[in-house]
Amino acid sequence: MVVSMNQHTGLAAACLFSLILSVALQGCVVVPDQGHDPGGIVMVAPPPARDDVIGVAPGSEYIWFGGYWNWIGGRYEWVPGHWAAGRQGYHWVAHQWVRQGDGWRMKPGHWVRD
Repeated sequence: MVVSMNQHTGLAAACLFSLILSVALQGCVVVPDQGHDPGGIVMVAPPPARDDVIGVAPGSEYIWFGGYWNWIGGRYEWVPGHWAAGRQGYHWVAHQWVRQGDGWRMKPGHWVRD
């Protein structure tokens, strides 16, 4: 088999590219979320709550829904508080993180009848 200089150069370039690509891809490893299990337990304790700037209610029927930490994309993200209309005959129970086994589970906020 006779290989021309252009074919030899192209073959060498292709081999070099393959080698570089294989070395580069060794660093591309998808690591599963280490802080959360499929059952909803987060193995990392939530950070302390932040102070929200509450401001003035837009009306007398509005209540303040405090901010909270939510587990999103393998990390905690702060969800800021906000004003929203209340519900007559109900009170709001805020989101809270509770200890469960070796981890933490979020109990979502919800309305409770008075």
